[in-house]
Amino acid sequence: MVSSNGADEAALERSYSVAPPVDVAIAERLLVEAKQIMDQLGVVFFLRQGTCLGAIRDKGIIPWDDDLDLGSIIGLHGVTEKTIDTVASAFRGQGYFAKIERNDHHICVSMMKSSTRIDWACYRIVDHSIIHYPGVRIPDRLFTRLKEIDFIGAKFLVPNPPEEYLRHKYGATWMTPKKVGFEKDVLDLVADGPYLTARADQDVSSKNIDCNKGGGKLRVLDHESKPIFGAEVRVAGIGRSRTNKLGYTKLNLPGDDWYALVIKYDNHEEVLYQEKLAQDQTYIYKADPSAVSGRLCVLSTE
Repeated sequence: MVSSNGADEAALERSYSVAPPVDVAIAERLLVEAKQIMDQLGVVFFLRQGTCLGAIRDKGIIPWDDDLDLGSIIGLHGVTEKTIDTVASAFRGQGYFAKIERNDHHICVSMMKSSTRIDWACYRIVDHSIIHYPGVRIPDRLFTRLKEIDFIGAKFLVPNPPEEYLRHKYGATWMTPKKVGFEKDVLDLVADGPYLTARADQDVSSKNIDCNKGGGKLRVLDHESKPIFGAEVRVAGIGRSRTNKLGYTKLNLPGDDWYALVIKYDNHEEVLYQEKLAQDQTYIYKADPSAVSGRLCVLSTE
């Protein structure tokens, strides 16, 4: 059950699975409030992803966006890992629910208030780049001298130049508004690792696949719940594999985290842009003939 003020873990989970569009007036108020909290702590942050896109392209918050996106770089502008805990505590003191999640590329604080999510991602610099979900590399030089802009009646910082940042994140057509379908544009910018070694005829059935290290597996079913042989499963930034006769394939996940996937077979292709996966789990994908993109958190566990 979501709390009345939309500031608890249930509200956070709903924001991931349902992804309701923001109330623009509430989003603007919370964005200004977030800036006030950060400024009081002396923490440098910038607008990123959809919030930056709206500020630069549309001069406003994108009405179909489902969250507010803020960013900082660990090691730049005085931001440290200790800063992150301090900021999370400050937001909790202002009535927000705040959850901290860590991976090799960033530490993210997801904050909920008034049923609106603010994601503050603190990126690690990896080979002169930061890595945006779901694996887009963006040069760190775009964040060393941030640019100040006027937005919703206040001054905010954005990557510099913001146009180059948005090309890296959304591709050459970033100026074209896309309510749906932008996910595939983003995935086209993500370079996969080496292709996985699992073959369509390899025995990766439920009993024989080892998910203890770099594991996780997926079973692909059609809309009639029949297993698909030879379906291509792409995990963005990781690689691709094909399902065996029982519909299973190994995912080779490096850790428990959020991932974007593409499922393809015959004339069917669907982008699963936001799925939380664990190494020791088996997941089930069931096709929906009416959906090609836009579904979130749809995989179930076996």
